[in-house]
Formats: sequence, structure tokens, C-alpha cells
Amino acid sequence: MASGENSAAVREQPEQNVVLPAPRRYVGSQETFSYIVYDISKSFNISKYNDVFITDILKIGLKFQPVVTFLVGIWDIINDVILASIIDKTRTRWGKFKPYLVIYAIPGVILSLVFWCMPLMFGGSDPYDVTKLLFYLILQMVTNFATSMNNIARTGMLSTITPNINDRTRLITQANLLSGFIEKAPEILMGLFIDLVNRNTLNIEMTSLYVSAGVFTTVAAGLMALYFALVAKERVMQSVEKPTLRDSLKSIATNKPLLLITLSEFLSAFSISSGTNFYYINVLGLASMSTIVGIPGAVVSPLSYSYVPWARRRFSTKALWVVSSHIDNFLLAGVFFVGSMDKNYKKLPAMIPAFMIRETLWMLVWGLRSVIPEEMRNEAIDYGEWKHGYRNEGMTGVTKGLATKFVTTFGGTIKSSILASIGYNQIASGYGKQTEAVEYKLFSMCTILPVVTGVLSIIPKLFYDLGGDKRDRMYCELHERRRLALLAENKARDIDADDVNGDSGNVNDVNGDGDNLA
Repeated sequence: MASGENSAAVREQPEQNVVLPAPRRYVGSQETFSYIVYDISKSFNISKYNDVFITDILKIGLKFQPVVTFLVGIWDIINDVILASIIDKTRTRWGKFKPYLVIYAIPGVILSLVFWCMPLMFGGSDPYDVTKLLFYLILQMVTNFATSMNNIARTGMLSTITPNINDRTRLITQANLLSGFIEKAPEILMGLFIDLVNRNTLNIEMTSLYVSAGVFTTVAAGLMALYFALVAKERVMQSVEKPTLRDSLKSIATNKPLLLITLSEFLSAFSISSGTNFYYINVLGLASMSTIVGIPGAVVSPLSYSYVPWARRRFSTKALWVVSSHIDNFLLAGVFFVGSMDKNYKKLPAMIPAFMIRETLWMLVWGLRSVIPEEMRNEAIDYGEWKHGYRNEGMTGVTKGLATKFVTTFGGTIKSSILASIGYNQIASGYGKQTEAVEYKLFSMCTILPVVTGVLSIIPKLFYDLGGDKRDRMYCELHERRRLALLAENKARDIDADDVNGDSGNVNDVNGDGDNLA
């Protein structure tokens, strides 16, 4: 067992005064700006309406959607492990992760453009047109492979951009705070345009709206991501020896924080929901409902970041994780109760205030919900380095989502199957075209169903203990190890330089006394 880990359990305490021996800000203004821009790029899209686009615009048959979800999900799990192993063994002059981010930029944009332009290629085709379905399946498989590579590299890059945890928390907080003012603009405007088209106020075909918005946001987000990939730097040293697959698996199996995070996400993946889009568009006839009810929350959300540092000092990671992750479930249960009374679920005057209150209260903890999980993931990677002496960001990131993907693969098939089973009319989609029974089921599927099916994920959170003195000690010891490793590397470089100049007879003889460096 590593020197930093004691066999006796460490009592969890509020995380107070986490101070490294030599605090330093590594990330400058330009790199900070590129990080914020990159954070914007991740959400600068209309992916919120993907399910409606696939079902109502592209018209992929509801019975075929589960097949695609299942096959792509299995493929996702397979290529994740392969790509993580390759990336963890990568060592280049540009870094471990940066080359993959740059490589992904152009192909990733092209694949996304093809996806949004599919209605132009298969306009008017039957939901079960074989050519369209086959093309869609292949596109999803290829896109998934490219996206997996990018996600693994992104996770690793963000964990190595600075060794200073305070610097890292600052980056995450600033990015989430400032990006929120821009990143949601596409989906807000898209909701507004959908409503205008549905009510014949805007004279444009719905297909043209989706294609235009998809193309624009894809290009813009791609340029932002490329900018970050070119500017960002990796600053946490990697071990010279590349970890084997066996070493990586051993590191994962003994990483308690990572296992608890993974188990919690695994259980939360059982949470099933149809999303609010089908309910907002088909029952309330208001795609911009999320924008309207989010107005008070838009004011509260930025303020929620201001007390993140205070909350981290005052409360344990475990407490913040539990509260920020599960408060929305209780709020959704309240919305379901209001909507079930006197058929309120069909009435805008009743549902707008209900969803607005839920959204506002949820936004009060949005800062914690955004920062804490991101920091926990990075701390789990650091914990693996603390115990074993090497980092395997790729495999750690994959493991964190692997169990979830198993469940999501099957859960995704259930979602579209439920839509079919409740009698959702795919051909006659739109406001007021579903039966009353289907409308109530759409409401229930986006409110009470995710609450009931996701409650078990709270259990692993109660056992999380990487906080207080244990977390402080981990970072102090990691700081000292990295300092000594850097000194050793610099010394080795000096010896290499001397050897080139003819000043040393043996590159392995560090002290000139015949002792071999190995």
C-alpha cells in the first residue's frame, strides 16, 4: 500500500485550508480564455432537440431507434477501452492528450455536418427506408468512435492543465460561470423559432430550421474547440514508463473514490425519462417553455458560483455531492403533484409557475452541481497517482462512464420503446395531435419516472471519504513527489547534455562514481 494511504479509515472532516506547499497560478489569461471558449463549445449546439430531430424531422422509425442505441452503445463500450489504453501510452513532444484534440477537430465537424444534413439527403423517405436506416447506423458508429477519442483526450487534458488544485477550481468555476451567458443561446433561440414555425408566425420549413441551426452551431463550436486544442498546455508530469493494461486495471480496482463515483453514476443511469421536449412541444405547445421557466434561474445561476469556495470550506465533498445531485428529484416530484391535480399538466398558467419554481430552486445549487463532480473526477485521477505512482487518465475516465454506458445502452432502447408502447403517434407529431392518455404519460415520463428510477444512486455517495485531512495529505505528498521527479528529470537532462559535449563517459553515471542510474 502506498505511503499516503493508511489502513485505518480516515475520519471525514469539512475540507478546510487545503494549501499546497508552494501554491502557484500556472494558467495565464490567454489559456484561461481558451478554456472558457472550449467550455462554451461543448454546449453551443441544439443537441437538446436531437430526440425530436431524429423522431419527427429525420423520421427514424421508433422500432429501429432502440436497435441503433443498442449497437452503438455496445460499440461505444468496446472502443472506449481500446482508445483509453492507446491514449494512456501516448508520449509526444506536444503532450499526451493534445494531439488527439487537434486530430479530432476537422473530422468531428464533418461528421456532425453530415448528421444535420441527413434530412436533405433523405427528405420524404419512409421511417423504415432501408438505405436511410443503414446510413444513419453507420454514421452513428463512426461518430461515436471519433467522439470517444475526443472525450477521453479532453478528460485527460483538463486534469493535467495545472497541478494546483486551487488553480484548477478557479478554471472550472470561471468557465462554468462565464460560458453560461453564451452557450445556451442556440437552444434558447431554437425553442423560440420552433414555436414561431408551429404557430405559422415564421414562414420557414421546420426541416430547414433544424438543418440551418445544426450547421451553424457545428462550425462555430468546432472552431472554438480547435482554438483551445492549439493554445492549451499539459503541466502534470507523466511517468516515463507507460502503464500496461494490467497496471491500469489494478489502479482502477483499488481507487475507492473512482469506484464510488462510478457506482453512483451506474445507479443513476437506471433513471429513465423521455425528456421534457416531447411534453413541451406535444402537450403544452411551447418549445420555448424551458426558456420561459428558466428566466429567474438565469439570474440565480451565476450567483450560485459565488459561494462554491465557501461551501467547499464549510461542508464535505460528500454532503455537497448528495445535495447538488438529488435536490432536482424532489423538485420534480413536486411538479408532478401539481400537474396531476385537475389536469393541470395541460394548462400553461399552472405549469409555468410550477416548472419555474423548480428551475429557480435547482439553479441555487447549480454552481455546486457544475464544479463538484468535475473536481471529484480530477481528484480521483490524482488519487490513483498517489497510490501507484503513475497516472492513467484515459482508463480512469473510461471506467467512470463504462458501467453507466452499459445501463444507458439498455435504457436508451427502453426510452423509444416506451414512446411506442404508450401510443405516441410519430407521423402526426406536434401540438394537440396526441390523445389525452398519451399526453399525461408524456408528462409523467419527464417528471415522476426519473425520480422513482434514479433514487438508488444516492447510496454510494454516503460512503465517499476523500476529504478533509486525507485530501490535504494526498496533495501535499503528490506535490513533493512531483518536485523530486522534476529535479531528477532536470538532472538527467544535464547529464545528457554533458555527454553530448564529451564531458561524461557514461550517461547512466549520475554522480560520476560508477553507480548506474537504473
